[in-house]
Amino acid sequence: MRAQSVFITAVAVGLAGFMGVVQAQSDALAVPGARVARDVPGAQELPDPNRSYKIVFDVITPAESVEQTNPMLEAMARYVNTLARHGVPPENRQIAAVFHGPTTDLILNNEAYKARNDGQENPNISLIRNLAQAGVDFRVCGQAVMGRQIDPETIQPEIQLDLWALTTFMNLQQQGYVRVGGGG
Repeated sequence: MRAQSVFITAVAVGLAGFMGVVQAQSDALAVPGARVARDVPGAQELPDPNRSYKIVFDVITPAESVEQTNPMLEAMARYVNTLARHGVPPENRQIAAVFHGPTTDLILNNEAYKARNDGQENPNISLIRNLAQAGVDFRVCGQAVMGRQIDPETIQPEIQLDLWALTTFMNLQQQGYVRVGGGG
C-alpha cells in the first residue's frame, strides 16, 4: 500500500511539473510586453484554436498626443496575445492593420516622425515591430501618404504601401476578413 501511495505521489508531482511547463509555454506572449484580455469566470465564448481569425483593424483614430502609442495598436497587441494565450496557432491568426487619415504619420521611421513632431520619437515603432514579428500584416493608404506629403522612403519597412485604404479594405473583406474599428 505504501509503495502504491509513493507511486501516486510521484505521478502527481510529475504531472504538476508537466502542467507547469505547459502553462509556461502558453504564457509566452506573441507580442512581448503587451497585455492579454483578463479571464472571465464562466465566459462561454472563447477563442477557438481550430478557427481561423481573419481580422483587419481600421487604424484611423489617432492617439491623444504624439508622445502616446496609438490605442488601436495596443488593442491589436492585446487581441493577438489573447488568441495566443488561448492556443490559437499563428497560422490561424490572420491579422492586418490599415493606417489612413490622421494616423498615417505612425508609419514613419523615427527620423521622419521626429521632423514632423518637434523632435518627439515615434512611440509606435517598437509595438509595430513586435506585432509584425507576431505575424500582423501592416498596410498604409497611398492616397493618405501622398496627401500628407510623406516620402515613401521614410515608411517603416514592416508596412506595405497600398494604392488606397478603400481598395485594401474591400480586397481583404472579400477574402473573409472582418473589419474592426474605424471612425464611422
